[in-house]
Amino acid sequence: MTLKIYAHPFSSYCQKVLIALYENRTPFSLAMLGPDHAQNFAEFSREWPIKRMPVLMDGSKPVMESSIIIEYLQQHHPGPARLIPDDADAALDVRFMDRFFDNYVMTPIMKFVADRLRPADKRDPHGVLEAQTLLESSYVWLDSRMNGREWAAGDTFSLADCGAAPFLFYADWAHRIPASLMHLHAYRKRLLARPSVVRAVDEARPYRGLFPLGAPDRD
Repeated sequence: MTLKIYAHPFSSYCQKVLIALYENRTPFSLAMLGPDHAQNFAEFSREWPIKRMPVLMDGSKPVMESSIIIEYLQQHHPGPARLIPDDADAALDVRFMDRFFDNYVMTPIMKFVADRLRPADKRDPHGVLEAQTLLESSYVWLDSRMNGREWAAGDTFSLADCGAAPFLFYADWAHRIPASLMHLHAYRKRLLARPSVVRAVDEARPYRGLFPLGAPDRD
């Protein structure tokens, strides 16, 4: 049965799932979401009225939320890459790092982005400053975490790294990672060299003008 994913290549949460699909060379079709694809958006909205992408369709079964989609794929469409370990304690570490990247890296970035999209008289500078402080604390913790590690949860690329790749990609655009955090910079560099991540980044390249904070001429 053909898998279909409703997504946009520039979305960080969509990239998270796309990277997992590419890691396992899982066949799927992309139902592009965007202003030029009204029919896809109508189908997507019927399946998930919350309208947060991506949504995976396995036949007539919808699966929502990027982390759950990746777990679902491992359970029902497994490939050679085990993105969630079989060992229960190792799996907890992977899930913890997955939540860390979602809550403490991507969430503050989304605050920056959402604030920029607001009318000037509706912006929230105090909220942006709080998000900046949280992100800076996350950078420092991650730098310590990555000292001596290859990937977020050890020696094996996992669910956590699928999210870390797009989140740290955009984080460094939104609020630069300090040069002093060498372990974090090295980890981001490893992520961006991973073939599955390279593919996701390249597919998103035509849409960089959509980044509200301005996409830098790098990466």
